[in-house]
Amino acid sequence: MRAVFIDAKQTLAVREVDTPAPARGQVRVRIDYVGICGSDLHYYFEGANGAFVVREPLTPGHEVSGRVDLDPSGDWPAGTPVTVHPATFGTPVEGLEHAPHLWPNGSYLGSASTWPHTQGGLAEYLLVDRDMVRPLPAGLSVRRAVLAEPLAVALHGLSKAGDVAGKRVLVTGAGPIGLLAIAAVKDAGAAEITATDVLPGPLERARELGATRTIEVTAEELPASAYDVVLECSGVAPSISSALAAVRPAGTVVQVGMVPNEARPLNIAPFISKEVTYVGTFRFNDEIDAALDLLSREPAIEGVITHVVDADDAGSAFAVAKDSQASGKVVVAVWPHESA
Repeated sequence: MRAVFIDAKQTLAVREVDTPAPARGQVRVRIDYVGICGSDLHYYFEGANGAFVVREPLTPGHEVSGRVDLDPSGDWPAGTPVTVHPATFGTPVEGLEHAPHLWPNGSYLGSASTWPHTQGGLAEYLLVDRDMVRPLPAGLSVRRAVLAEPLAVALHGLSKAGDVAGKRVLVTGAGPIGLLAIAAVKDAGAAEITATDVLPGPLERARELGATRTIEVTAEELPASAYDVVLECSGVAPSISSALAAVRPAGTVVQVGMVPNEARPLNIAPFISKEVTYVGTFRFNDEIDAALDLLSREPAIEGVITHVVDADDAGSAFAVAKDSQASGKVVVAVWPHESA
């Protein structure tokens, strides 16, 4: 089979490797689509994602969709459309029984956080434990289902905010996660959804996904204390400070966007004076099931996908995904591409 590998900073190669055979309790999935995520961009353009350095050829990709190729149990016939929960949960911790995504020693598809690295889905075939497989609801296309993992991230963040029905919600950062957060907030019944970004392209896409107002923060200031809930999806320090200023007294800010593991200057005075609830969120637990349901009910969410690039041209997919003015979610069509 063919697979894409990141060998080092800005070094990408397609290689023939052995097609894996599933053992007991495993399923082999024929991959159709792989979404490019921020962590994938870091691995390619920097050779590392934070502290996780590429030390051996790494196949990226944890946002995947495709079809069952071989299920030794016989439960899922070949061709069954599926997506995959990309996490293998680690060591259980007392008190975190219901939050396995926070257990130590876990792994994630397409990650250099483990040694050997956990290879990802940008390949013709992917071998996964059967409890990671999620068959698609009737009517949900394989292409749209590639959004299940990032939508699950947005839904997990939204769960930390509580009920947003009838509330004023601000989403800071209108990249792919921010756009999917807007879709999730809209589905949850928010009264107003404001989206911010530094570029007009993402804001145009935010309006298409359901934002009732957009603010280009380089040209317009955010109103102070105006929002019940803020989903901070950019991970940029100035945006975090703005989120704390924009949320109402006793409101909630959820940090969805990842930030570097280093000190950054923040203005936390509003956090103190307004008794703001500021909560972190990391990946997701089981929200991928709710994501599949939402994707099946709301076909328009597929509009988050702005580019589909063939796997033989994977390098250009990374380049386009880095251009946030031009692109929303960039997806790689894995060979041979089957329309779905």
